[in-house]
Amino acid sequence: MIYLFYLVVYGFLLTAAVGLFASWVDRKVTARVQYRVGPPLLQPLIDIVKLMGKETTVPHGASRTTFLLSPVVGISSVILVSALLWVTSLHAAEGGFVGDWIVAIYLLTIPSLSIVIGGFASGNPLASLGSSREMKLILAYELPFVLAALVPVIHAGMTLRLGEIVLVQQAEAGATAGNISGIVALIVAVLCVQAKLALVPFDIPEAETEIIHGPLVEYSGSSLALFRLMKNMLLFTLPFFLVMLYLGGIRLEGIHILWSLLKYLILVAVVTVIRNTNPRVRIDQALKFFWGPMTILAILAVVLAVLGL
Repeated sequence: MIYLFYLVVYGFLLTAAVGLFASWVDRKVTARVQYRVGPPLLQPLIDIVKLMGKETTVPHGASRTTFLLSPVVGISSVILVSALLWVTSLHAAEGGFVGDWIVAIYLLTIPSLSIVIGGFASGNPLASLGSSREMKLILAYELPFVLAALVPVIHAGMTLRLGEIVLVQQAEAGATAGNISGIVALIVAVLCVQAKLALVPFDIPEAETEIIHGPLVEYSGSSLALFRLMKNMLLFTLPFFLVMLYLGGIRLEGIHILWSLLKYLILVAVVTVIRNTNPRVRIDQALKFFWGPMTILAILAVVLAVLGL
């Protein structure tokens, strides 16, 4: 029963609320940069509710079951990983379970895969092109992301328990980002998160001006609402994961609550700044970027971490 509580309250309700708020902050800041007023506070929620009330259509020739199940699988994985991160943060002293670091990384890959599968299942050429780009982007950023995520593991004594990684940072060695290897790894991880969220400059799969929203071009109604909500929830879950790995996690006690919130908001602000200061790159440029400089930096961070730096 307690696990169901964490899934519903923390994994879904709280994560969705914070994710929608983060989406509003991102849109508001973007509007201000472009000298616009921007949306009201509840606009992200209103958009989701409006889509839920519209008809869900399935294109002719699409694989109906796969097409409709893809957003369900995607948002379910976000709920699971978010609940895992919340449980680990609130009960870090218990250490979590062996390999929850691996489980978290695995679950964070599924949302992108659900978009790929949904796009291909629609049967639309533009959606298939977008899914192809998304698949190439996954292959590009996953290697440097995993290598960067290994740095906190090394600093924590090679443990794959997220709870132990957080406790080591809070009680012994300080935040992973306080080391040279941690700073390098955090930079790589933030840029990989930018690609995972498909935000500028890595919004290549959903480029509206090129392929009309890519994999999601045929989605409507509740199915599109689930994908939109999934993206908003990821805007909380991914920075939350980075806070746990590199910035000592969150602590819901006293002044630590404010500091934990500040760490999260700083990461969201960085994502927003990157989005508003860079033009979209081509898919071949993204591949070269992640397989080249980012992978080299991630390997360097791992080597420095092994050397204790």
